[in-house]
Amino acid sequence: MHKTLLIPERVRKINGSFATIQHRFLRDGFWQSLSHHELLLYFFLVLVGDRFGISFYSYDRIITLLHLRLDEYIQARDALIAKDLIAFDGHLFQVLSLPKAPIFPPVRLLKTPVDMLEKDPATIHRTICQTLGKDPDELLQS
Repeated sequence: MHKTLLIPERVRKINGSFATIQHRFLRDGFWQSLSHHELLLYFFLVLVGDRFGISFYSYDRIITLLHLRLDEYIQARDALIAKDLIAFDGHLFQVLSLPKAPIFPPVRLLKTPVDMLEKDPATIHRTICQTLGKDPDELLQS
């Protein structure tokens, strides 16, 4: 494939620090293994880390910059640690070299009524329709 610059006068130039993500991150499935909030936090930590991947942003600054709620941040941070992508000592973060393969979260079966209310599309649809005073079957047919 022949590539040409679309806007030659606007070729990207790197001045100062530089962050990089290995192409393996996409090719080997790491991208797919992360949720939206996990991706957001991971890319942020890559961008702000020094040449060793170390950064020291506080959680309140991170949630402000990334527009996350505290529980979303905690869940994303803990998932990135569990997936062996970052280390955290309570103050410092380190973005780690990529492990051999991505770690996908285990499939969790829906068993309880609360599980169904929170994760089952049909139950959620019915609940919304009931709240709106609509017949769930009529909406599906229209």
